[in-house]
Amino acid sequence: MPVISSHKDPSALTLTIVSEHDADVARVWQIWEDPRQLERWWGPPTWPATFDQHELVPGGRSTYYMTGPEGEKAGGWWKILSVDAPRTFEFEDGFADDGQGVPTTDTTRAVVTLEEADGGDGRTRMTIVTTFASLEHLDALIAMGMEEGMSLAMGQIDGVLADS
Repeated sequence: MPVISSHKDPSALTLTIVSEHDADVARVWQIWEDPRQLERWWGPPTWPATFDQHELVPGGRSTYYMTGPEGEKAGGWWKILSVDAPRTFEFEDGFADDGQGVPTTDTTRAVVTLEEADGGDGRTRMTIVTTFASLEHLDALIAMGMEEGMSLAMGQIDGVLADS
């Protein structure tokens, strides 16, 4: 599994997950930029995502839903806040019954950073820092399985990258 560390910081209201991948930064950027590639790993294996809309540009929006093992659906959305391709982007993230951006819970902010991994061997280190609205929100999403789910989802990335 590519996740090398996961750290919950209650005082900063953050969850940081770091992974490393056998591909260069430009290739790893593509798994965020291309909605068909994003669908192949966003969400844990038992809750795959389908993106109806995906605009990885400042002010862009993404809407998606995840389908559970019993066919249940959970909608979500992103509002893209900033992009510095192919290195970093920031987005607001939320759940929505209709997937169109009407929040059903507090939202989070995530910053994704891609950089060359130590060693200069063409590998990429990806860091995702998610900031929560409150400690209660952080604890609720951790209890819901967010940390484990993100780790499982990120464990699917190398398979997507191998299909380049």
